Amino acid sequence: MAELTPAELRILVSVSDEGGFTAAGTTLGMTQSAVSHAVRGMERKLGTVLFARARTGATPTPAGERAAAHARRILRLYEVMVAEVRADNATGAVLSGPLHVAAFRSAALHLLPDALERLARRHPGLRPEVRVVRDVGPGPAGEVADGRADLAIATLGGSTPMPAGLITGDLLEEAYALAHPSGHTAPRSLPLVDWQENCSSYTAAWWSAQDWLPPATITAEDDGTVLALVAQGRGMAVMPELSLRDAPPSVETVDLGPDRPTRRIGYATTPELARTAGVRALIRELRAGKPSALPGRTPGLHRGR
Repeated sequence: MAELTPAELRILVSVSDEGGFTAAGTTLGMTQSAVSHAVRGMERKLGTVLFARARTGATPTPAGERAAAHARRILRLYEVMVAEVRADNATGAVLSGPLHVAAFRSAALHLLPDALERLARRHPGLRPEVRVVRDVGPGPAGEVADGRADLAIATLGGSTPMPAGLITGDLLEEAYALAHPSGHTAPRSLPLVDWQENCSSYTAAWWSAQDWLPPATITAEDDGTVLALVAQGRGMAVMPELSLRDAPPSVETVDLGPDRPTRRIGYATTPELARTAGVRALIRELRAGKPSALPGRTPGLHRGR
């Protein structure tokens, strides 16, 4: 089977990202017919249809989605190869270039900033680019699997399996706590506020065993919105520690006791990128950081009290 060239891989990725041959041609400086001809050539080489053609554009088939993901990862390794070879040569060049990171909201807010600041001091030539991705479905790890990120910060061990072919490592384990409006004398009487990422978490078994927790009355877009609703007195919420670091004085947190649920947070990357200098450097900085303790909680609230 004939191999795909880097130029063909770039065309494949561009058509997938732009949603059509004409748009991809504009991005790449090619004619629509040249892009279409290149895609047909790739389909012949691979023995499968990569895109479903329509008047409105081109949609990747399942095979096309997999091919585009592989193509992004291969092209990224080309970029990393050039950057690392230049950094290793005798001219005194330093490690440089982009470093693509995907993370869910609270991790991007509370784990990445200090790590990226330390990384910048040690490797000023690196340019971290962070995408905030909802931790639903493939989540941030899916960005790595699709070749859109070099490293993801994601929850580990959840109900959604990690995309195949990635390697992971733990960064921290955080406990959940009950959040409610400060000074409220009966927080368990309040409506429960939740968000989709939390609804799909691996704490589901714990939730089902809590007879004092009602079904969620309000489902918000993200944990930041949940916290704002609690601060306004709209309800209570069970939230992980990173989410509660944004808590204003109008929100009080209550320890859920020794059987409280916890959440594992870690990184995910590909085996190839795990050996690259930029990814290794960021993992070191993430592991070196120790998030400050969550502000003091009130005495524990246990099931059945």
